[in-house]
Amino acid sequence: MAKRFKLIDTAPKQETAILVSVVTPDITDQIAQDYLTELEFLVRTAGAQTVKVFTQKLPKPEHATFVGKGKLDEIREYAEAEEVDMIIFDDELTPSQLRNIERELKRKILDRSNLILDIFAKHAKTAQAKTQVELAQLQYLYPRLTRMWTHLERQRGGIGMRGPGETQIETDRRIILDKIALLKEKLKAIDKQNATQRKNRGELIRVALVGYTNVGKSTILNMLSKADVYIENKLFATLDTTVRKVVIDNLPFLISDTVGFIRKLPHHLVESFKSTLDEVREADVLIHVVDISHPSFEDHIRAVNETLKDINALDKPTITVFNKIDAYKPAVEVDNNGEERTTTLEGFKKSWMAKNSSPAIFLSATNKTNIDEFRDTLYEIVSKMHNARYPYNNLLY
Repeated sequence: MAKRFKLIDTAPKQETAILVSVVTPDITDQIAQDYLTELEFLVRTAGAQTVKVFTQKLPKPEHATFVGKGKLDEIREYAEAEEVDMIIFDDELTPSQLRNIERELKRKILDRSNLILDIFAKHAKTAQAKTQVELAQLQYLYPRLTRMWTHLERQRGGIGMRGPGETQIETDRRIILDKIALLKEKLKAIDKQNATQRKNRGELIRVALVGYTNVGKSTILNMLSKADVYIENKLFATLDTTVRKVVIDNLPFLISDTVGFIRKLPHHLVESFKSTLDEVREADVLIHVVDISHPSFEDHIRAVNETLKDINALDKPTITVFNKIDAYKPAVEVDNNGEERTTTLEGFKKSWMAKNSSPAIFLSATNKTNIDEFRDTLYEIVSKMHNARYPYNNLLY
């Protein structure tokens, strides 16, 4: 008699997630929707699937549970009925909120910070990126240890353990603080090595690509330098700074691709990744890449400029590159009289040029549209800077 074999699917099951957002009076419904769209993209980047979104309008998030009691009950009922794996909140939760929500929902609870940290951990490749991610994770974890060790919060006693003793949570806090101190020292050593590498790069002008995450910076770097840099339609696909030598005509210079910025980035994460932005701080020219096809690209520009201001790099010579013009859709706006006004790409170009004095290029890196104009503009700026700084250098002759 032939044996029957049963096939077992060993592929990991995709986790499902509920997204939760509180809309406060200081943000519009459109901005709240943009944040949720971005959070959904983060969830997809992390490898999970969003099955439901819950929003609630409140003057401010509830102190104990972030959302109101009724909304929390609604979320719990849906999560139980659909067997959802986790609930993700579009803001950083306090340790007490995290503990209270977990107790009520009995599901894995993440906030925006935790989710971003998970994505960073997955994409970190170099020693510097891995160390920075681990440091940020420990700084996030430290105040939240209480929820992890509730079953161990009692004094240890018995033979050899008499006296004041030490609770498990205190032991782990001490271990984490020691680890944080070690990682900070390790980062200092890595920063020192990187600073030495930057000094050894010779008499070359440095250009840095900056911009929001997933705007096409790596595509532009590959196009200019013919480098094989990892590209994927996911947030934070590039985490490690890549530096390449580029030659346009007879002009050599260095170009670096940096980690993408994002709105509502956790403070401790920004602090941990400041050293990654040293390439931006020490650059001579910035190329600010903008995804013009994104409906919130102007907010993205503001978010990037705020970060550049934080690291004292906003005043550097900048070329604004509006990428993905092939995917641009004319924006429809309603004026004060209630009449609709359509802004075409040509109309936006004219208004941008009128308002801003810095050079702007409109291109499609994927379709190679307006690439020559971009190269010419970059060559003109870098060559002027090179001649002024190294007047006796014969590279250009």
